[in-house]
Amino acid sequence: MGIKGLNALISEHSPKAIKSGEMKSHFGRKVAIDASMCLYQFLIAVRQQDGSQLTNEDGETTSHLMGFFYRTIRMVNLGIKPCYVFDGKPPVLKGGELEKRLKRREEAEAKAAELKETGTVEEIQKFERRTIKVTKQQNEDAKKLLGLMGIPYVEAPCEAESQCAELAKAGKVYAAASEDMDTLCYDPPHLLRNMTVAESRKLPIKEYDLKTVLEGLEMDRRTFVDLCILLGCDYCETIKGIGPVTAYKLIKKYGSIEKIIESIEQDEKSKYVVPQNWPFAEARELFLNPEVADSKDVDLKWVAPNEEGLIQYMVRENGFSEQRIKDGIEKLKKGLKGGSQGRLDGFFKVVGSSTSDKKRKPEEMTKKGASKKGKSGFKKR
Repeated sequence: MGIKGLNALISEHSPKAIKSGEMKSHFGRKVAIDASMCLYQFLIAVRQQDGSQLTNEDGETTSHLMGFFYRTIRMVNLGIKPCYVFDGKPPVLKGGELEKRLKRREEAEAKAAELKETGTVEEIQKFERRTIKVTKQQNEDAKKLLGLMGIPYVEAPCEAESQCAELAKAGKVYAAASEDMDTLCYDPPHLLRNMTVAESRKLPIKEYDLKTVLEGLEMDRRTFVDLCILLGCDYCETIKGIGPVTAYKLIKKYGSIEKIIESIEQDEKSKYVVPQNWPFAEARELFLNPEVADSKDVDLKWVAPNEEGLIQYMVRENGFSEQRIKDGIEKLKKGLKGGSQGRLDGFFKVVGSSTSDKKRKPEEMTKKGASKKGKSGFKKR
């Protein structure tokens, strides 16, 4: 579910940490994407005209295959090299959240069944989408497809978001991409949101720079994690009565959850109720020291797609249009070949700029000062 209210707090107190732009602005970058989030999005969003999921002749859902195939091609054509990270086993501490999700699904299933007698098509579909659960087979389907496409994927030992962050910290990729704001708790230098949403929604790609986030909030990482736990995360409930604004004020005043709890217990008139046996310390540990695969053991390679394998899997086994799949393969081949070109900021690092540099056009800077540190404001890495 992410972190409740975190985006609003960052927008208010550290607006410079968020940049919005088009996907093509990330040309030449490698990005680690939360595959589990993608699966869920595609199963909900990729539908037939009547609102039902895509299926093959055997009645098996194929919406996720279409989503992965075309969205990945879209990224590759824009010069982005995606790698996908799949969830491993959930932390024990997440059990309570998973139980809540199961209960919500059961309630949605019951409501959808009830509406089949009296509700509209839109009302029924609204609740049916809330019943979506990603299956183990659908995970395996996506991995098989990505392998045939020549796109690397990683199986995380635990949470996909933490593994994405680990790859970004190690420099294997530029950023972690996920819709869950709790990804920032795992310390990625950059977080990208909206990378895999449907084209029809036309949402900008939002980039969060964690260093700037912390500077704007005037916090170190540990304090930031405590703030996120107070706001509400997947690992434990919150202190009753404390919303986002109050959570921010308290963490700024006291600096840690322990001191906040101490102040509440000492104030007999306090209106806040700390949950019994509240596992905030365990939640903090999961964020600060998550279980991840060592990035040194992760080898990311983008290779040419297996054309015959893709046609066999997507067309003959799952019923997609052969011509469209072939067209997609050609775009994929072209994109993977052309995407090897690097970004300018991959070769140079900004170290400062003079007033004259700010007024000078980018192409003039390249011509007049690329070889002389001091004139251009750049130096080679």
